[in-house]
Amino acid sequence: MVRPSSPEVSPGLWRREAGTVTRRAGALPERAPAPGAVVAEFRIVPAPTEWAQHAHRLHELVWVRGGTLTSRVGDRVFTVFEGHGLWMPAGVVHVGRATEGARFHSAFFAPDRTPFAFEEPKAIAMTPLLVSLLTHLSRTDLDEAARLRAEAVVFDVIEPSRHQLALRLPGDPRIDAIAEALLDDPADGRSLEEWARWLGTSDRTITRAFRRSTGLSFAQWRQMLRVHRALTLLSDGVDVMSVSERLGYAQPSSFIAAFRRVMGTTPGAFSGTVAAASRDVRNSVSGGENTGLSA
Repeated sequence: MVRPSSPEVSPGLWRREAGTVTRRAGALPERAPAPGAVVAEFRIVPAPTEWAQHAHRLHELVWVRGGTLTSRVGDRVFTVFEGHGLWMPAGVVHVGRATEGARFHSAFFAPDRTPFAFEEPKAIAMTPLLVSLLTHLSRTDLDEAARLRAEAVVFDVIEPSRHQLALRLPGDPRIDAIAEALLDDPADGRSLEEWARWLGTSDRTITRAFRRSTGLSFAQWRQMLRVHRALTLLSDGVDVMSVSERLGYAQPSSFIAAFRRVMGTTPGAFSGTVAAASRDVRNSVSGGENTGLSA
């Protein structure tokens, strides 16, 4: 079932932009063909797309080129961006949203034939070697021996990313309203004192609640939230100055410094990487690759 949706907030995700297509999880692999362990595929996302809550029988590794994917798992929001993937263990319930034009890759791993296990969702470093191997495994003409050789190398090279970029939502009724308001509008610049007056509580209570539930101070948590949102905006082609304004920074230099502290690179450099990947995706599509959606 596919339907366009008007702008609204999905629980624990950013405000849904106009034109977003919402989908139920469609036909997904139930098993990998024995004796292999991996089923790999890709598709182009022609419009902003959101997948409803679902889980998989197989482990899933997803990554994107030329865009971003946001996934909500329990009290955590993961942002998947260029050069990184997200491992989703079998049976874990999640929702996801991909930006328009992203090339969406997924590889499904049979739990009983995968010689490692990440028990929690985890960011994965999508090295050129790993990407090449999984792209190779998306072919339908591989014989059994070639498939097993490629899978064996995948098992050797797959590693967690040094960027475990997960935003933990508070899950505390005393401050959940703050989190939802900032997800709706990351530029909301109210101070701790102003939030406390709005909630009818003390700034000390808010400070303790954020630290206890997220491990971060309120200021650190808001900075992390803004960086997550910036990744999506920059991937959509929004320029650095406009992203800075949308996220409520008084000066672009403040935004650039905050982004660099979290990501280890500047927003301009990140935009350049995504733009290059987007060109590659467009060139691939013009060459006749699949643009369908099946998730």
